Amino acid sequence: MKKRLIALCYYALFWLVFFIIARMFFISVQHQNAFQNSFGELMAIFSHGIKLDISATGYYLLIPVLFIIPGIWINGNWHRIFMRWYSYILIVFSSIIVVSDASLYSYWGFRMDSTPLLYLKTPGEAVASVSTFKLILLIGIIILLCAFFILIYNKLIDSLFGHLEKAHYRVPESFFFMILCGSLIIPIRGGFGVAPINSGAVYFSQKMFLNHAAVNVIWNFGRSAVTQESLKNPYEFSDLNSATSLVETLDVKKGTSEKVLNSTRPNIMIVVLEGFSGYIIGPLGGDSLVTPCFNRYTKEGIFFSEFYASGTRTDKAIPAILSGYPAQPAQSIIKTPRKSQSLPSLVRILNENGYNSSFWYGGEINFANFNSYVIGSGFRNIITQNNFNPEDFNSKWGVHDHILFNALEDSMKTVKEPFFNVVLTLSSHEPFDVPMDPVFPGNDNMTKYKNSVYYTDRALGSYLDWAKGTDWWKNTLVILVADHGCRITSDMLNYSQEIFKIPMLWIGGALSRKGINIDKLGSQVDIPVTLLNQIEISGSFPFAKDLLSDETNSFAFYTYNEGFGFITDSSTVVYDQKLKKPLVKEGKDPDFAEKNGKAYLQVLFNDYLKR
Repeated sequence: MKKRLIALCYYALFWLVFFIIARMFFISVQHQNAFQNSFGELMAIFSHGIKLDISATGYYLLIPVLFIIPGIWINGNWHRIFMRWYSYILIVFSSIIVVSDASLYSYWGFRMDSTPLLYLKTPGEAVASVSTFKLILLIGIIILLCAFFILIYNKLIDSLFGHLEKAHYRVPESFFFMILCGSLIIPIRGGFGVAPINSGAVYFSQKMFLNHAAVNVIWNFGRSAVTQESLKNPYEFSDLNSATSLVETLDVKKGTSEKVLNSTRPNIMIVVLEGFSGYIIGPLGGDSLVTPCFNRYTKEGIFFSEFYASGTRTDKAIPAILSGYPAQPAQSIIKTPRKSQSLPSLVRILNENGYNSSFWYGGEINFANFNSYVIGSGFRNIITQNNFNPEDFNSKWGVHDHILFNALEDSMKTVKEPFFNVVLTLSSHEPFDVPMDPVFPGNDNMTKYKNSVYYTDRALGSYLDWAKGTDWWKNTLVILVADHGCRITSDMLNYSQEIFKIPMLWIGGALSRKGINIDKLGSQVDIPVTLLNQIEISGSFPFAKDLLSDETNSFAFYTYNEGFGFITDSSTVVYDQKLKKPLVKEGKDPDFAEKNGKAYLQVLFNDYLKR
C-alpha cells in the first residue's frame, strides 16, 4: 500500500507542477500585462491560484485512485501501461487548452472556457482568422509542451507504477483506496465550506488581469463544458425587433424626478436584508411584532410599498441591486465572471465621483461566485467572514448579524466621507439559527423564520439608533431592501406575488421628505437609476427605471425557475415556460401584461447570451 500511496502523491505533485508552469506560461505570453506587475502581485497570483490547481488535480486523480483497486487484486504490467496512456492523453489535452488560452486571451479578455467547442462544427471558419504562421507556431508550442511533460512523466513518474505487486491484505487495502477515492471530493470542492469552489474564489485584486491569471484554465474549461449553456434563446416569443421596441416603450427614461434628498453628494448605505419577505413585514400587512425597528423607521422615511424582488436568491438580487440587471429564470449571471464583469456598476460610477466604497458580509464570499462580482464591481474595501475571529463563526453561514453590525459600527467611527457601503445580512437565512431566546414560541419553520427576522431587525435597529447620533448621519441616505422573499410553507406557490413582494425603505438625515409612501410598481433593478437621478449623476442601466419620476411606467417584472411574473397597476400575469401557458392571468388587461412580460424576458435573455 505504501508504494501505491507514494506513486499517487508523486502523480498529484506532477500535475500541480504542470498547472504552475502553465500559469507562468500564460503570464509570460501576456507580457504587456505581466511585466507591469510587482513581485508581490505575482506571488499573490500563485498563492490564490493554488486553490483551483488543487481542485483540478483532484479531478485528474479520480481515475488513477479508482484503478489502483483492481491492481491490488490483479498482477501484471497493465496498470502501468494504463496510467502511461491516461497521462499522455491528459498532457496533450491540457497542453492544447493552455496554449490556446494564452493565444486567445488578448482577443477575448477572459480565460478560455468551453466556447471554442461551439466552433468545432465549422473548423474551416474557426481557423480562417488565424494566419498560417501563427497556426504552425501554436501547434509547435503545443508539441514542445507535450514532449516536455511526457519526458518528465517517463523519467520520474512512470516507473513508480511499475513496481506495484499484488497486495497481501487485499480487502482492507481495497477498502482504504475506495475511501481515498471518495475523499477526493474535499480538494475538488475546495474544502469543507458551505459553498463549493468556483472561479471567483481566486479573485483578489481590482486589476482584472491578476484575477484572470490566478484562474486554472483547465478547471475553468472543464467546469464550463459541464455546465455549458445553449446559445439559443429559449424565450423567443416573437420577432426580436418587435420585442425590443415594446421594451423600449415600456422603459421610458424621460420625466422629472421628484427630489427627496437635501444633498447631491450624500453618504449612501444599502443594507440588503436576507429573506425579509413582504408578508412578514408590519407595514406590508405582516405581523407588526416581527419587525418593530423596521416599522418604527418606516414612519420617518420613504417607504416603497409596491416593490418586488427580481429573483429568488441572493446571487440574483445583488446584480439587480448594484447593476440594474434583472434575474434570469434558470440562470444566474453572477456565476459566470466573463458575463458579470461586463455589467454596468453602480459602485464604479460612485467611485468615479469621489465615493469610498466598501462591501460588508459576514459569510463566505466565494458562495455562488460572489467574490468575482464584488471585486469586478469596483468595491475598494471588502469585509467577509475572513476578517472576523473564527470564534465568532457561530452560524452555519458565517458570523451573526449583530457581530457584523458591531464591526461596521467600529469602522464607521473613523469613516471617510462621502462613503458608499453595501451591507449584506445573513442570520435570517435557513436554518434560521440565531443567538437569542425565541420571542415567538414554536418549533415549526414559520416560527423559526419569524424569530430570525426579529433578531436581524433588532441588530439593525441597534445599529441605526447608534448611527443617528453620529456627525455623518445628517448627510446620509440608508436604503433598506430585502434580497428576496422566502417560501416557508408548502402551500406558498413558488411563483406567487406573495413570495416576490419585498420591502424597500429609504431613511437618513439626507432625506428632505419623510413619512411618505411610494406606491409605484418597481423592483430591485430600479434602484441604481432612481438613486443616481437623485444625486444628479448619469449612468446607463438599460433595464432600470426611475421610481420617483412622474413619467416612467409602473410595472414590476420578476422571474422564477420556470418562468416570469409581470405586474402592472391593473393586471397580473405569471407565465410558465415549461407549460407554455399562464398560471395566473388577472386584471383588466392581462393580455397586455403577458405580451410585455414575454417581450421583456426575450430581450433580457438575448442580452444575457451576448455578454
